[in-house]
Amino acid sequence: MAELRHATAAAAATRASSSPAKRDAESSASSSPFVASSSSPRGGGGGDGKDGAPRSSAPLHHQKYHLPSPLRSLLALEDPRSPTASASYRILVAVVACLFVAALVSAPSVWSRINAPYLCRKDGIRLHCPRVNERESLWENPHAAAASWKPCAERRSDEISDLVPENETSGYIFIHAEGGLNQQRIAICNAVAIAKIMNATLILPVLKQDQIWKDQTKFEDIFDVDYFINYLKDDVRIVRDIPEWFTEKDELFTSIKRTVKNIPKYASAQFYIDNVLPRIKDKKIMSIKPFVDRLGYDNVPMEINRLRCRVNYHALKFLPEIEEMAEKLATRMRNRTGNVNPYMALHLRFEKGMVGLSFCDFAGTREEKAMMADYRQKQWPRRFKNGSHLWSLALEKRKEGRCPLEPGEIGIILRAMGYTKETQIYVASGQVYGGSNRMAPLRNMFPNLVTKEDLASKEEIEHFKKHVTSLAALDFLVCLKSDVFVMTHGGNFAKLIIGFRRYMGRHRLKSIKPDKGLMSKFFGDPYMPWATFVEDVMITHQTRTGLPESTFPHYDLWENPLTPCMCRA
Repeated sequence: MAELRHATAAAAATRASSSPAKRDAESSASSSPFVASSSSPRGGGGGDGKDGAPRSSAPLHHQKYHLPSPLRSLLALEDPRSPTASASYRILVAVVACLFVAALVSAPSVWSRINAPYLCRKDGIRLHCPRVNERESLWENPHAAAASWKPCAERRSDEISDLVPENETSGYIFIHAEGGLNQQRIAICNAVAIAKIMNATLILPVLKQDQIWKDQTKFEDIFDVDYFINYLKDDVRIVRDIPEWFTEKDELFTSIKRTVKNIPKYASAQFYIDNVLPRIKDKKIMSIKPFVDRLGYDNVPMEINRLRCRVNYHALKFLPEIEEMAEKLATRMRNRTGNVNPYMALHLRFEKGMVGLSFCDFAGTREEKAMMADYRQKQWPRRFKNGSHLWSLALEKRKEGRCPLEPGEIGIILRAMGYTKETQIYVASGQVYGGSNRMAPLRNMFPNLVTKEDLASKEEIEHFKKHVTSLAALDFLVCLKSDVFVMTHGGNFAKLIIGFRRYMGRHRLKSIKPDKGLMSKFFGDPYMPWATFVEDVMITHQTRTGLPESTFPHYDLWENPLTPCMCRA
């Protein structure tokens, strides 16, 4: 029986030693280079535990070297199926992967900063800037997919007209649209709006001839009158001329009795109802002047703002010959390289009058600065005084971003954005102050600068030289059709273009409004590396690409028509 019990115990021991877990452990220990091999038989004292000695007191050749658990697991020194080894292994792999990705991402930036030249180098009138590789988003708005908006200012098909017959209106209003083409355009839109507010008949506005523009253009020389009147026939009663029964036509231009003056800027709809409408009912025909920015935005009914958009974006249509010529110029811009290419439109506001009126300081010789000081003193004597206060004022205005960008400055910004020397640029501007010398830095960076005079033949352009506003209309349409529009200073032209592009869905293409205040700080630092400048320009202008924006108190309807005139697509 003793022999039988001995045989049974031996068989059990054999089965235990042959279990899978036991075999794997022994195999791992025997194959590891960090575990000492032993040929000696196992001692009975350590196996049965009868002598009471703990297992940790086993001989050294049965101990593993003291490495961290993650490394032992990674090097297969520890069973990866154990919970401790598995978690440690995953943590180690994650840390290594994060370090590798961080090094990979930061390597180009570190390398570019180490090898970056300084911002730009002047060589006489030439300005040399580092070449920047063209980026994918140069000609498309990167955030356009998130802006699902569509035009909504047109009359709805189910909208019932509340227009009364001409003999039942409150009377007639007559306005002088002053300034240049774009200021006149805004005045016409506002005239239609106040006619609607007061239920009055609008006499076709007169485009006033002033001393600055010296133009004798009439409404019908620029806009399609029949289309204008017919499009708004269900909104406002519009007549081409003063009624025949009114014999004192000269009084509308000269008599105080027939003129409404002293209307505050950005007046409310209620102001017109309380102060202007009674006079129209009394006199039957009244003129309103001046009429520049005499109607507010957020203090009029939403439907009136929607009507202003309807006039601006739909009813005011240029004559067919202007539209056709602008289309030719845009097509020629796209085919200048032999293949279809995108083009940029640059509204460069650096005329002598703009430079003088800004009262900002610009680079130039002593003679130029002295001539500009004399010009300012002659044109604006009250503001100029003795000129001693202008230097501090000029610095403050430049920091606040209220100074026009010079041609060379906008060139630097465009290069930092990634536009290359091959970029095709259409320039819409008057006569640049400083002439070719002032334009040389920009032309050196972007030699493919053209104007409408370069694209059209003398015979083609001669027809439009009769009216200054016709030439301005060509610039307006070519800029509107461009792939990228860039402004250098504020004004009615730029804000109307940006508003038009937003409304008509062309916000998917870029309309760049440079941050002039931020740029002034960069231009004042001659030791700023080019890579840092590029990064700051890109970050600053990510949200200045012409997408529709939420409106705010006293917002400008012409630049941002989102709330009253657009709706979700």
